[in-house]
Amino acid sequence: MFTGIVEELGEVTAVEKLGDSSRFRLRGPVVTEGAQHGDSIAVNGVCLTVVEFGDGEFTADVMEETLKRSSLGALEVGSRVNLERPMAVGGRLGGHIVQGHVDGTGAIVARTPSENWEIVKVSLPAELSRYVVEKGSITVDGVSLTVVDAGPDYFTISLIPTTLALTTLGLKQPGDPVNLEVDVIAKYVERLLGARGQEDPK
Repeated sequence: MFTGIVEELGEVTAVEKLGDSSRFRLRGPVVTEGAQHGDSIAVNGVCLTVVEFGDGEFTADVMEETLKRSSLGALEVGSRVNLERPMAVGGRLGGHIVQGHVDGTGAIVARTPSENWEIVKVSLPAELSRYVVEKGSITVDGVSLTVVDAGPDYFTISLIPTTLALTTLGLKQPGDPVNLEVDVIAKYVERLLGARGQEDPK
């Protein structure tokens, strides 16, 4: 489990296409400190497994399903990425519960700068709109954020200077894709209420 608090702005150093999958090598000295084979690291909000590591870098294999459902397929050498290690047992939940299982992708629609922050509008797949509510939580490229405004096919977020400086969201421009993970609690509630509604009234 992750929290959506990005630890490091990493970089893709190599991409190897393997037919229906890809192998990425990524630079991240902070997240690789103490890393072991098989550990999990979230890359732009996608939970990946460490295959190899050393000298501040690690490699991870990305299967076709993940490439289709996320924006990782668009990464190339030099791309910057948000990196986060899983939360340790007993650690603080600084953001919200993030699984690292991307629900879909959106795109940056517009950026509106203010004096000390920036409002960013992001497109939202129709099938995810019911899980996004004003003042609720959403994960964008692995960053835990609060929804400012929620529409039928978009939402807006407010980015503080720290988020702009230390994550990929400070670099993204209109048209750029982003990974989205909605609040898992909302999905569980929907499933439970749906099951309850199907119970035999007898």
